[in-house]
Amino acid sequence: MHVQPVARIAAATLGALTLAAGSLPASAQSGSASWYGSGHRTASGEHFNPNGLTAAHRSLPFGTRVRVENRRTGRSVVVRINDRGPFVRGRIIDLSRGSARALGMGGTTHVSLHVVS
Repeated sequence: MHVQPVARIAAATLGALTLAAGSLPASAQSGSASWYGSGHRTASGEHFNPNGLTAAHRSLPFGTRVRVENRRTGRSVVVRINDRGPFVRGRIIDLSRGSARALGMGGTTHVSLHVVS
């Protein structure tokens, strides 16, 4: 029986999170972020809380915690992924209204993402 080293398994898992459009893994990205404030249920099945510190991402697993930094202001917030999106070309994350407020953003802004857990 062949057992793969943990590092190789981790690399394979990280490779699965690579975005189709880019070469950066989902665990370390930068790009445009937007916010949304409507919806009844998230893709994870929980009630949407517009004032919560949550976000939508295309590929990260539900429950993943991500540090989002506003590249313009330097402010950051840790959000929990509980929804899918954004569905607009060029955007990498959709933040709840509460998350966007914590970052000091209005419409869209340039952010960097780093998975923290």
